[in-house]
Amino acid sequence: MIRFLKLFDRLGVTMFKEWYEPMAEEERDALLEKLANIIIKRKLEAPAVLFLESHRPLSFIGSQAGIAFSPFLVPFLGYDNVKDYTRLMQDRTNIDRLIDLIAAPEPKTTVQKELG
Repeated sequence: MIRFLKLFDRLGVTMFKEWYEPMAEEERDALLEKLANIIIKRKLEAPAVLFLESHRPLSFIGSQAGIAFSPFLVPFLGYDNVKDYTRLMQDRTNIDRLIDLIAAPEPKTTVQKELG
């Protein structure tokens, strides 16, 4: 899929360029923190960790499917959300970072600090 998007870039279509650019660390950490906060706020830590651990090998395929189905996802989730989270899930190490944020023994997220 990334090769396909790079072909569009060579043809002068720049809309897809941001889909395959690497994500900045600050942006990545902010998205992971936001996602961890949502999971912790809804008290879904155990199911989320189980889901993430079992689907870790499929994270890249899932991100590519998100790009392929983006015309159907964008009206419901918004362009920025689809773009950001598909870019986030392209790297398997981000799944590990998210699991670490969710299952941390010390409260690292803002929601846990507010609740505690």
